[in-house]
Amino acid sequence: MPKPLDPNTDITTTRTALHEAIPITGSIMSGTYNELNIKNFTHGQFQSVYDYPYLSSSANHIFDLTIGYHSSSPLSASTSEMNAKKINMYTEMAQTLLGYTGSAGVVRQFENDLSLDLTGTMNSGFFIALSRQLVKDEIKKGTFSLGIGTGSWTQPFGGGGVVQYYQDISASANGDNTSVTLGGDYGILYNTRWPITSGGFGVIFYQTGIVFLSSSIFTGDSLGNNQFACAEFWDEGGSGDTSTPIQGVTGAFTGSSVSSSCDAFRHRIYNMSFQNTVDINSTVYFCRANHNDFNYSSNPTYLSASQLVVKSVATDTPVTYITTIGLYNAANELLATAKLSEPLKKDPNNELTIRVRLDY
Repeated sequence: MPKPLDPNTDITTTRTALHEAIPITGSIMSGTYNELNIKNFTHGQFQSVYDYPYLSSSANHIFDLTIGYHSSSPLSASTSEMNAKKINMYTEMAQTLLGYTGSAGVVRQFENDLSLDLTGTMNSGFFIALSRQLVKDEIKKGTFSLGIGTGSWTQPFGGGGVVQYYQDISASANGDNTSVTLGGDYGILYNTRWPITSGGFGVIFYQTGIVFLSSSIFTGDSLGNNQFACAEFWDEGGSGDTSTPIQGVTGAFTGSSVSSSCDAFRHRIYNMSFQNTVDINSTVYFCRANHNDFNYSSNPTYLSASQLVVKSVATDTPVTYITTIGLYNAANELLATAKLSEPLKKDPNNELTIRVRLDY
């Protein structure tokens, strides 16, 4: 007969976080497949990046890329290319991740410390929405790194420029305060060449897998200090002129379509890396066989002519070998079985505790 489990002493639950390193090289994002792994859409509001030409059945979606700015940004003007769509994209992301201020219908803006006190606002930038296939349950805090080249178009990682790295270097083990955000745990992205006190340049939301990077990375630090200037962005679309660069990030935001600006930004990504997290929930059952439990078997082969086959003489102790654990419900119905790697000898002289873990 099955032996009942005591819920107080024989059953417990655990949660285990598994991490996987995800490196994404810049050559995949621009160069290796001659843009065949970049998918633009007719609506023109974002583009998708794949790890292989997207028409192939082997292709995996890596992330979506778009740009946007707030209606109060100096970049916002009726003459700007796709002005309304860029405002809508910023508003949608801010509304989804940050929510509203105390004023009805007023969407919060991204800030360099995300204290949501309306100071240090970052009202224009780039959005990277990482694929759930890579992020899994969430991004591990403190592991995100993004390298951006600041050289010329032909030499984005040289040509007088350098590769600037933006990392969530201040992320604590428990994450930042999430009581005021809708996007879950977040971390501020800092330039590794500058002290944290100079302010952040973006925000990463760990559960949603969305990264916002301020356009100030190409113009100066988030407090207005002169950091470096990106020499040029290339106009790959719009006018169709591929011989004249757009001067500075302002031209990329106001004089190009979203897809063209994404192309220019993506061309400057040197690499991106992080660790994802998979949460494994487990129920652990401690199946205990006391000295007087399970010393006999109901298997017909255990008896021969009404005699125990494992006993040579009547005074010998009975012996069994445990090979399988069965888990039953309250109606005595078998729900699951667990096989042991090798049979365990059981007799009245020993006791066994077998740990069964059910992952889900």
